[in-house]
Amino acid sequence: MYTVTNPATGELVEEIPNATDAEVRAAVGRVHAGFADWRRRPATERAKIVLRAAELFAERADELAAIMTLEMGKRINEGRGEIGIVVDIFRYYGEHGPDLIADQPLAIRGGEAVIQKTPLGALLGVMPWNFPCYQVARFVAPNLVLGNTILLKHASICPRSALAIERLLHDAGVPEDVYVNTFASSRQVPAILADPRIQGVSLTGSEQAGIAVAADAGRNLKKAVLELGGSDPLIVLDTADMDETVSRTATARMRNCGQSCNAPKRMIVMADLYDEFVDKLTKRVGDYYQPGDPSDPATKLPPLASTAARDEVAGQVAKAIEQGATLRTGGHPIDRPGAYLEATVLTDVTPDMDAYHEEIFGPVVLVFRAETEEQAIAIANDSPFGLGASVWGTDPDRMRRVAERIESGMVYLNSAGGSQADLPFGGIKRSGMGRELGPAGIEEFMNQKSIRL
Repeated sequence: MYTVTNPATGELVEEIPNATDAEVRAAVGRVHAGFADWRRRPATERAKIVLRAAELFAERADELAAIMTLEMGKRINEGRGEIGIVVDIFRYYGEHGPDLIADQPLAIRGGEAVIQKTPLGALLGVMPWNFPCYQVARFVAPNLVLGNTILLKHASICPRSALAIERLLHDAGVPEDVYVNTFASSRQVPAILADPRIQGVSLTGSEQAGIAVAADAGRNLKKAVLELGGSDPLIVLDTADMDETVSRTATARMRNCGQSCNAPKRMIVMADLYDEFVDKLTKRVGDYYQPGDPSDPATKLPPLASTAARDEVAGQVAKAIEQGATLRTGGHPIDRPGAYLEATVLTDVTPDMDAYHEEIFGPVVLVFRAETEEQAIAIANDSPFGLGASVWGTDPDRMRRVAERIESGMVYLNSAGGSQADLPFGGIKRSGMGRELGPAGIEEFMNQKSIRL
């Protein structure tokens, strides 16, 4: 069942039945049939449609933001910001996509060759609830320009977002059999991947979901791109303005109520700054992030996406305290309707605690003390995840030196948790495989065919 429950109130708004197996097979058939004509269209024509989609996302930003607020509790201003990134992604691939997929001449020994860049066919997208429009855009925009077709299974709490995106893309000129939304259940995903008409899958979600989809894709020899969890380190080497550093790092962690894969969940601070940083961060988090209605632009702390999500994070915090972590502020569910949890700061988390190794997907900051630069790097890398990271300081050469030794797919200097259309996004270790966005994002489901002339 796809269910809309307002996380700010707990009110059940809508229920939509899952698609039947026959309906799912029919949807697969549609995107498979739509591929033949779509791939033959000139890339410039496909790109023009993608540019029109960018315009429509901009025009419908308020509507889409309101849907996300209702479905998963996103602050209305952050929802509008998310649509701004979506517009940038569709515009980037609409403007640059034809050049990115143009034939590439290749000088070879004894002659010449060309790399022809062609689409694979019908693809399955399995998308999460935390960024209902942005995650779809990363997958859909480049693949539409390339010439692939899309069967999209969205998160079960985001059916209205799913339908709004489908309607927008069709209004932009994407044929109805080129982008198809399905209300399939997770149980039906293995059968979709086993269908020979599906050529690959992109999933953004939990580590457990990624393992399951990767196994099914591997069993059927299908290409898979996985963007999974993260426990990104944020290293503070030094600062010229502690108040500014604390404010910006807290903002990065609390964005989307902490429900971002690439948020800086572990802050690693040099010993000479640690006490001041922790004191100021604790005050900032405790005082500034007060709960409110996510549809009110003044709200700083919205609900989590569901009561189940809140309870899971609250349980992780309680377990950390039980195992010896120090609670500096927050840590408890808030006594009001909805899925609210106090913004939280934990210190003294050690390697023998569960919280040291797992992802905490909510408004919780873990702060670590590092006596040396070497220790800071060691703590940063002592994680099963490797999505993103950030290094903060005043010496560019020192920050770059530290960044080069961090085991992750992305590192930002003096910023954190970012994303932009022209910069590849993805991780290593248990954070997944493959890349989205930038030039790399259009190559994942591409046949780079070598033609020797």
